[in-house]
Amino acid sequence: METLTFDQLPQAVSKLQDKLESIEQLLLHQHEQPPGHEELLTISNAAKFLNLSVPTIYSKVCRKEIPVNKRGKRLYFYRSELTEWIKSGRKKTADEIREEAVQQFTGSRKSPKTY
Repeated sequence: METLTFDQLPQAVSKLQDKLESIEQLLLHQHEQPPGHEELLTISNAAKFLNLSVPTIYSKVCRKEIPVNKRGKRLYFYRSELTEWIKSGRKKTADEIREEAVQQFTGSRKSPKTY
């Protein structure tokens, strides 16, 4: 890196500011998505996202365990659907199971029918 003189400082600061603005625009553009636009993944991208092998993805598709869109011979996955699929596999805690059992027990009592 070269040493700057006092006379070169305004020009260097201007270049630095331009570069910073271009980086900021790239970052803003990268995070903006039009409304209703979801990221579509190929099978290899879905495998990377889920940290599974491609054959495992194919077997889950065949067993209808994973949400998929098929167009022709190609398989496509929406990132949001895969995220929801992962979330749906959450195991309940013992307290949550106990609370559900209490709610079912207290709510399912019916009065006997009289004829």
